[in-house]
Amino acid sequence: MVMKYLQKLGRSLMLPVAVLPAAAILMGIGYWIDPSGWGEGSAIAAFLIQAGGSIIDNMSILFAVGVAFGMAKQKDGSAALSGLVAFLVITTLLSTDTVAMLQGIDPGEVNAAFGSIANQFIGIISGIVASIMYNRFSHVKLPDALAFFSGKRLVPIMTAVSMLVVSGALFIIWPVIYTGLVSFGESISNLGALGAGLYGFFNRLLIPTGLHHALNSVFWFDVAGINDIANFWSGEGVKGVTGMYQAGFFPVMMFGLPAAALAMYHTAKENKRKTVASLLMAAGFASFFTGVTEPLEFGFMFLAPALYVVHAALTGVSLIIASTFQWTAGFGFSAGFVDFFLSSQLPLANRPLMLIAQGLVFAVIYYVLFRVIIIKFDLKTPGRGDEELETDETGVQQEFDSANKIAVLAKEIYTALGGDQNVTSVDNCVTRLRLTVKDVDAVDQRRIKNTGVSGIKVIGKNDIQVIVGTQVQFVADEIMKIRS
Repeated sequence: MVMKYLQKLGRSLMLPVAVLPAAAILMGIGYWIDPSGWGEGSAIAAFLIQAGGSIIDNMSILFAVGVAFGMAKQKDGSAALSGLVAFLVITTLLSTDTVAMLQGIDPGEVNAAFGSIANQFIGIISGIVASIMYNRFSHVKLPDALAFFSGKRLVPIMTAVSMLVVSGALFIIWPVIYTGLVSFGESISNLGALGAGLYGFFNRLLIPTGLHHALNSVFWFDVAGINDIANFWSGEGVKGVTGMYQAGFFPVMMFGLPAAALAMYHTAKENKRKTVASLLMAAGFASFFTGVTEPLEFGFMFLAPALYVVHAALTGVSLIIASTFQWTAGFGFSAGFVDFFLSSQLPLANRPLMLIAQGLVFAVIYYVLFRVIIIKFDLKTPGRGDEELETDETGVQQEFDSANKIAVLAKEIYTALGGDQNVTSVDNCVTRLRLTVKDVDAVDQRRIKNTGVSGIKVIGKNDIQVIVGTQVQFVADEIMKIRS
């Protein structure tokens, strides 16, 4: 059940994730044009950086809306709106200024954790809460005096109320988690190459939560006196040592992850390769060129969490190797080609070309491991899930051209499912109706097959899928009309 829920969460994130590669490339090109001023010295660079940053910097909001929309039983705008409401409530209540007011202290004295509250983890939590509220309250009818707020209008209200409770819990929990991670980072900073590896591992492992920024503050900035990024670029440090918390990311971001994207493409089902190729290619290029890895990582971290742990471990190994041999390069934006090219000429860069050699080896390791693990354990990476296009016995995809045929098909399927007495929820992916019923034995499978659909898949005692084809969205919409 947990794995199934994570995979559904992963599918929900694919819509906002699909936007990120383009934004990352825009920022990378802008930074390439003006690497030191971040747009101050070039209007074109500023335009590109700000355009891309407007999306990348608001990733948590995109996740809140996307998860709420994707996890709701019915893909409805009120669910997406509720995701935004949830995010706005919690990030406002737990902002530095609000917390300072609640605690009666100066904003400068507020725990630094609240300065990082608008992260991906909060976005995902907001979307999940909103989807739960939608699934629970979207069909509730209030008394006549309050009828205006019934149904879908009730969802954002209940979401806001729920986020008050969530905010209250995080008001206590969040500083403990954040402060604990900072302390952990400080404790491993004295372990040399091993410490760099542990940092790399947990840096990737914490990406889904956004808490990697807590660790980054220890190693990249001046929280614990390391200040790896500023010292590397200013030349104030020890050659071969300063930059050790940056260098190991280059082989992973420039070579490892693009190779992983290639492995996911090659292991995708043949009839889905064209569909996933554009996403994987764009995400892989963004990782190589700009070092922005989230478009690719969020594409599989929830669909195949075990694979993501492997990726985190390989990142740790990469940092250990680079630190051990004192190969260093640095970044101002991220560990992509742009920063590698610029930093390799700096005084503290030490044998940076060896990072390229290490990256080529890691590309092979990533490709082989990802391909073997995906196939052996049948992981549902992009192009391998239940959303794949299905065909009938002749290999011809089922199509329904007229609205009347779709309406008749939907009515026949719904009747065979047992109608309102048996069907409890209706959802769909790209080609399948995903249905929850009270009793799967009450479903007339023969009658459904006689409609000409491609097939039926019984998942359990209460879950059944009807494989319709690319017109499934319209069939699902017609069933929703019948149920309403």
